[in-house]
Amino acid sequence: MDWANETAIKEFILLGFGVDQQKRFLLLIFFTILYVLTLTENIIIITLVLLDAHLAQQPMYILLSNFSWLEMCYVSSTVPRMLFDLSFPGGVISFQSCFLQFYIFFSLGYTECFFLAAMALDRYLAICHPLHYPQIMIQNSCYTLVATCWVLGFLWYIGPVFLISGLSFCGSNTIDHFVCDPGPILALACPPLGYIPLLCYIVVSSAVLATFLFIVISYACVGVTLVKTSSQTRRIKGFTTVSSHLAVVTLFYGSVVAMYVGPNGENQAQITKVVTIFYSAITPVLNPLIYCLRNDQMKETLERFLRKKRVM
Repeated sequence: MDWANETAIKEFILLGFGVDQQKRFLLLIFFTILYVLTLTENIIIITLVLLDAHLAQQPMYILLSNFSWLEMCYVSSTVPRMLFDLSFPGGVISFQSCFLQFYIFFSLGYTECFFLAAMALDRYLAICHPLHYPQIMIQNSCYTLVATCWVLGFLWYIGPVFLISGLSFCGSNTIDHFVCDPGPILALACPPLGYIPLLCYIVVSSAVLATFLFIVISYACVGVTLVKTSSQTRRIKGFTTVSSHLAVVTLFYGSVVAMYVGPNGENQAQITKVVTIFYSAITPVLNPLIYCLRNDQMKETLERFLRKKRVM
């Protein structure tokens, strides 16, 4: 698609955080540390799963390692550009690069929705149908589920992205954000916008609500099953695993809800930036800690790996 012929604007300017040089430097250090930590934590998870033959065959850890790779991609879709703009103020980004970031960032966000739903399905089958679980969640089924999450995530928002990129943009080319977000981009488009804003809202809300309801129902069934079980050990182990999953779900969907139900007004842009920072930079660094600190198998595998390193 030839975007350059569709609009009079050839580039956008990302305003970023709108702070002085000293604060930019502090933010640069802070987000650099967060980015390195996020990559390191998720690389450790992927490495541990790949090195442990037992974990590598379990559906939960196949999903977890792929989720870790997703988190690395997700944070890399925004943070490097943010670090660049903090280092070199100006915020100029080409039309094509802006929409490419927009598409990748949102596609990875939807992929995360589907992965969280897939992980909820895995726990539901493992706890509520333990006898059928080994036959249902074989490795091929798990890899198919993983592939489905990636494909659905990158197909879900492709229509709205192409429709928004085909709009005419006039007047200001300044985006009051540090990423290319559909809200500020639509605010720069020449009216009439027609059905495009409504379509974007429907596409976003349908994926978020559908996956969220599926997750809630799955974990509700899991909770009822665990309460009814006679084995206290199984109950404690099940609730420990589910609690870590629910913590990650709460962080992700809580920030999404905050984005869409936040107050309108003069401070809306600042609130949007804070919420975006939370789910694009803060949450990815917390998720590996939540999964690993509450997971005995991951801790045991890490301890064995560290012992081997000391011996070597």
